[in-house]
Amino acid sequence: MPLFAQLYNFAYWLTQNREEAEDLVQETYAKALKGFSSFQQGTNFRAWMYRILRNSFLTSRTGLRAKLTIPLDAEENGSDLAVEPATPETIFLSRTDTEAVRRAIEDLPLHHREVILLCEVEEMSYQEIAESLSIPIGTVMSRISRARRTLRGSLQQQFRKGQSHGV
Repeated sequence: MPLFAQLYNFAYWLTQNREEAEDLVQETYAKALKGFSSFQQGTNFRAWMYRILRNSFLTSRTGLRAKLTIPLDAEENGSDLAVEPATPETIFLSRTDTEAVRRAIEDLPLHHREVILLCEVEEMSYQEIAESLSIPIGTVMSRISRARRTLRGSLQQQFRKGQSHGV
């Protein structure tokens, strides 16, 4: 099925629950098949599918109920300077950083969380995000800017707390 992994990942971030995400993706495909005649040939299919998923989420779920998270993919571009790449210290620091980012994203308001995830995780263009969420591109840009600023502030605050606690 086209876009299944990407839709599931986005659904999981929205619902923060595996079963709800699976139901949401299934509902999205059912609605897409039922309403495929409304899809305009030559337009962005990916944005159309994300719009169906998001609208289904907003109309049938609270979006704020659960507080579970999905792990972020670890990037494989670590420092080449370390002699032992996977020491207990480096593993701890990597997990700590991942947890901090995950907590910061989780704490974002839904309208900021969805644009930052579509932009940074799903790698959608601003235009695709605007089409997916049915909002003006200027709104996408301002929400991404605010989400990044909020993330930066949250991560800086977590870092300062960690330093004052000797972490």
